[in-house]
Amino acid sequence: MKSSYRKRAVALVASAVLLVLTACSAGSTTTPGGSSPGGDQSLSIGLVAEPASLDFTTTDGAAIPQALLGNVYERLVKQDDSGKIVPELAKSWTLSPDRKTYTFDLVDNATFTNGKPFTAADAVFSINRVKTAWTTSLAAAMDVVQEAKALSPTQLQVTLSKPSNGWLFRMTTRIGAMFSETGVSALATAPVGTGAFKFSKWNRGDSIVLLRNDDYWGTKPFFNQITLKYFKDATALNNALLTGTINVIGTVQAPEALSQFTSNDKYQVIEGTTNGEVLLSFNNSEPIFKDIRTRQAIRMAIDHKALLDTCWAGRGKLIGSMVPPTDPWYEDLTSVAPYDQAKAKSLLQASGAAGKTLRLRLPTLPYAISCGQVVKSQLEQAGLKVAIDQLEFPAAWLTSVLKNADYDMSIIAHVEPRDLGSVFNAKYYTRYDDPTLQQYLAAADAGDEAAQVDNMKKAARRISEQAAADWLFLLPNLMVADKDVKGLPQNAITENFDLTKLAR
Repeated sequence: MKSSYRKRAVALVASAVLLVLTACSAGSTTTPGGSSPGGDQSLSIGLVAEPASLDFTTTDGAAIPQALLGNVYERLVKQDDSGKIVPELAKSWTLSPDRKTYTFDLVDNATFTNGKPFTAADAVFSINRVKTAWTTSLAAAMDVVQEAKALSPTQLQVTLSKPSNGWLFRMTTRIGAMFSETGVSALATAPVGTGAFKFSKWNRGDSIVLLRNDDYWGTKPFFNQITLKYFKDATALNNALLTGTINVIGTVQAPEALSQFTSNDKYQVIEGTTNGEVLLSFNNSEPIFKDIRTRQAIRMAIDHKALLDTCWAGRGKLIGSMVPPTDPWYEDLTSVAPYDQAKAKSLLQASGAAGKTLRLRLPTLPYAISCGQVVKSQLEQAGLKVAIDQLEFPAAWLTSVLKNADYDMSIIAHVEPRDLGSVFNAKYYTRYDDPTLQQYLAAADAGDEAAQVDNMKKAARRISEQAAADWLFLLPNLMVADKDVKGLPQNAITENFDLTKLAR
């Protein structure tokens, strides 16, 4: 039975930190320059948000797939750098004329790190297990699967109950991870996958160590060991690179301090885009947010450009809804709710919200804390009162806000790709219940490509015009690394940080 948590929460998530994600994944690339693996060379990458568990089947948050997806766990399909769906463990696939039956031809030489060969039976087990054992709401994307069966050890057939544009795309995310039936007994501490890296150890509060899988079926990675080292403080993260403790800052947490790296020829700075929408979320089940005038007032009370300049050094993009420019249905919707403090004050008076106190519950993440202070100041200038409290991330925030919806407003970066529908529904922490939105989303999933784009544009405009939340900005992909590190992603548009492409 699916747990109630699954029905309420989505695999959000969770932090700007986690935006070192990239569209590439393991086993499909050669080492830069065609060189062989780098012997005993190792690499250390600095991050901020440590996972609460290593089991993304039962634990929300983006830190787990960031580390493990595409590196330890592989999928049937993945996204390339442009976002196109391409093969991983599936060499190819076909779709029936009624758009309901997928037939996958699988690689025949992949093995799990526990020594078991990967076959179509493992794919059937993995798909069915999402429906029966996963307790995060991302698992709902597998509900459309009517049947999965192995036609042979290397051929899989998946039949959907209805056509779905979203299903194959979701198979590029964590729900598409392939598991061994004999390797799921200790997912929280000992993951078993077919990837180019194998899990070695987790020093809680400090680091996760991955080792090159020398029995990997595809092209072996350059580094024999990669350490993901976690820091709670942006200054400590920067200092770790300056002192040689780490080789890469996965995502810069203090953009205003970039000059110390840009002016030093020992380092390279990478700047691109992500799909991480920094959301000022509203608890739409609270009486004060049931009046659209209050929600619209909050959006108009925020000077988004000033906020971006103040709390993230002007780096990022203003978007106006839940769609990044890398998605086919992106439109600039910043004009839907332009900054207008006078109009905001008038709307708050009309809705009766003027003078009311709202709880802004922030995760202990640098961007959320920094931007939260700006949001508080701007909303109070418009006539609201804002009480800030900080919740330890991930555990306290995930429980209080994501799971229990015990909040009025919060700030979090949503990095799950194409997550508009999963974020804005009555069962998620936003508690946003809108039948019109659901109609647009259903039509987008079932229609052809043109219908999908058209209806997703309507959905994005709907949540913006209805002020279902406020979109502060789209996070940039900001990374700093030793000059000789190669293969770092320009853009971060998937859940995973592809370690297999890194080299010196």
